[in-house]
Amino acid sequence: MEAFLFIDFGSTYTKLTAISAEGDEILATAKAYTTVATDVMEGYRVALRDLEKKTGKEITYLKKLACSSAAGGLKIVAIGLVPELTMEAAKRAALGAGARVTQVYSFQLNRKEVEAIRTSRADMILLAGGTDGGNQEVILHNARMLKEGNIEIPIVVAGNKSCQDAIEDLFEGNMDYYMTENVMPSLNTINVTPARETIRGIFMKNIVKAKGMVHVEEFLSGILMPTPAAVLKAAEVFSRGTRNEDGIGDLAIIDIGGATTDVHSVCEGAPSKPSVILRGLEEPVAKRTVEGDLGMRYSALSLYEAAGRRYLKRYGLVETPDQAVENAFKRRYDHTDFVPEAEEDVKFDEAMAKICVDLSMRRHAGTVTQVYSPLGMMYSQEGKDLMELPYLIGTGGVLVNSRHPREILEAALFHEEELDSLKPRHPKYLVDEHYILSALGLLAMVDEDKALRMLKKYIITC
Repeated sequence: MEAFLFIDFGSTYTKLTAISAEGDEILATAKAYTTVATDVMEGYRVALRDLEKKTGKEITYLKKLACSSAAGGLKIVAIGLVPELTMEAAKRAALGAGARVTQVYSFQLNRKEVEAIRTSRADMILLAGGTDGGNQEVILHNARMLKEGNIEIPIVVAGNKSCQDAIEDLFEGNMDYYMTENVMPSLNTINVTPARETIRGIFMKNIVKAKGMVHVEEFLSGILMPTPAAVLKAAEVFSRGTRNEDGIGDLAIIDIGGATTDVHSVCEGAPSKPSVILRGLEEPVAKRTVEGDLGMRYSALSLYEAAGRRYLKRYGLVETPDQAVENAFKRRYDHTDFVPEAEEDVKFDEAMAKICVDLSMRRHAGTVTQVYSPLGMMYSQEGKDLMELPYLIGTGGVLVNSRHPREILEAALFHEEELDSLKPRHPKYLVDEHYILSALGLLAMVDEDKALRMLKKYIITC
């Protein structure tokens, strides 16, 4: 039998999915704990043995493709000019590429900031600044500071095109750098696709070697992208469709992981109510936000801090003494391989997941504020209006394994305590029951039509 094998080297688990080459069928799925501390091939082999037992057949794999978020995924430092403009555009480009933005800087870098970048263990720097023909001083200053700071990690230059020659002269022979198009070629206009593709190319070429994955490519056809980029690709195909088949329309995906909670939305996000004016940068149709402080294991303690008493109380986690609640979060942080079995632990994990969903959607969705104008009271919208969003999809281990995925997803809804939020009000709930969104995102790189048919088949109502 011929099939495709898709591997997701996740921060907690390595997940394998075998898909029939002829029919639109999942042959089997398997997972094992990601052994990034030693050799990720160990976890891969454990999962592969389990997969082979489940299929019970001799399979010829036409392609073996992988994505990865192991060891914290792709970590990027974003540098721009003005926080609200080129800085924000650089951040969106990095997030859209499937990266986790660990540090952001604007205006001229100082020595202390350069030292923080040098010791940050980031995988890449995205250097932006200035519209085409605009400010040159800041990006040139920052380029010189990075060179003088002996920065050795790859630098993607995506700023004012008028500075490209000067930066090339500065970096040539000393720095690992890549030139691409400006992320903001003109005021309030963003152009993130070229930077996204450049970042993905560097990831494929260099980054996997730094994640204990040197020997992985010997067994695979290739590692195509970071896991979040694969999920975003699946979201785009599911929403927009292909040349031959329609998608389902506007949607959002919430992906709850051990280290982060990612939200992907594919929609215009235009105002759904009259008397609303837009401000800020134009929102991309396919948008991703990643919350590095909201996770079920590696980020459990930061989740506890982010929640505060307000969200802990909202989801029923203050009935026991505060210390008991804090200890439960700490237990999950200290034991990232912890799997809840007792009913109280299952309920606690589901409450954690609800907090992740609530806070991540709060940060992803847009907001409105009242403004006074000569025409009377109006509203100013920043970000996407998701109030009429038709579909909300859940994925991630806690959702896939939960008996109550709908209840967890309902935490994403508009809440009367947050009247400025544009969170969804009445979406239909779907769940990635087989945990295959990243696999189908990889499949879409090979065959979009097949990926779309399988998304419609396996992403089910909950």
